Amino acid sequence: MLELVTAGGWLMLLILFSSVLAVAICIERLYTLNPKKIVPPHLLATVWKQLKAGELNAAKIKALKESSPLGCILAAGLSNARHGREVMKESIEEAASHVVHDLERYLNTLGTIAAIAPLLGLLGTVVGMIKVFAEIMAQGTGNASALAGGISEALITTAAGLCVAIPALVMHRYFSGRIDGIVVGLEQETIKLVNALHDSEFQDVRS
Repeated sequence: MLELVTAGGWLMLLILFSSVLAVAICIERLYTLNPKKIVPPHLLATVWKQLKAGELNAAKIKALKESSPLGCILAAGLSNARHGREVMKESIEEAASHVVHDLERYLNTLGTIAAIAPLLGLLGTVVGMIKVFAEIMAQGTGNASALAGGISEALITTAAGLCVAIPALVMHRYFSGRIDGIVVGLEQETIKLVNALHDSEFQDVRS
């Protein structure tokens, strides 16, 4: 492994750093983007029961806000429910925008890594080929080892850049899809709450 890094030149250090950063982001996002933690399955039903029983005081709303991202959105809506549907919806949308921003944390960085890793590999290819032609100009085509070194550097950096970019792109798409699914779940739960509080035909909320 060390031989490959050495043979690939200084650009391999940037590619390796990108790979380590991408792996760290993927691990952190896999842990964070847990749908059951973000949208707890029975949270809305529990909140509705407390609301109907008159048990949902300021302390419980504060605890709800800190419990999960869905709890944060529901707490924002409940805090402004008495001001009417539109005000409640606006407060929910504002809270949801902050939640979605947190869900998308580091995804831009992961996407950037997926984009620049092959470019770093391509730059390594160009640098390696420049060395090859410099050796040809200086020594002719007789020094095979010198030529092989430049070509090796070009090929190694290209392969390394692609090996980082492809998984990073796949994981970026995967996390984006997971976030879209989570956002749909958040929207469904908050719509249930708004309808239950402001539409007379809604008598119950089921998770």
